[in-house]
Amino acid sequence: MNNRVLLAALAGGVAMFFGGWAIFGMLLMNTMNEMNPGMAASSKEPMVMWALALSNIIWALFYALIFDRWAGISTLKSGAIAGAWMTAMIGLAFDLSLFSMTNMITLNWAILDILPNAVLGAVSGAVIGWVLGYKRGA
Repeated sequence: MNNRVLLAALAGGVAMFFGGWAIFGMLLMNTMNEMNPGMAASSKEPMVMWALALSNIIWALFYALIFDRWAGISTLKSGAIAGAWMTAMIGLAFDLSLFSMTNMITLNWAILDILPNAVLGAVSGAVIGWVLGYKRGA
């Protein structure tokens, strides 16, 4: 694993952390809680922030490795597109799994969750793609 991948993962993790805070923690918090009281009731207070930050960096490292090693993604645009698709599909798969086995989320919540996840994936994917391509070949 090279330094560029690690830097992309760190930058993408930071973007994912703050993007998630803006989208889920501020813009949609009330909507998501109202649509799904089961998830709100199971929320941990206070959150374990180091674990959340580490989770975001690990997700970003996963994306950076895929982008760099297999997909050849090294631009803001291609990173945003791939990040949006990957995050939407992973989020939907995870939400449907939770819906199928628990009472934590509703089907409506799972469907609503796709768009904000895609936006978050686009933002973090764009950052990862941009860092991977920054001054490449220079």
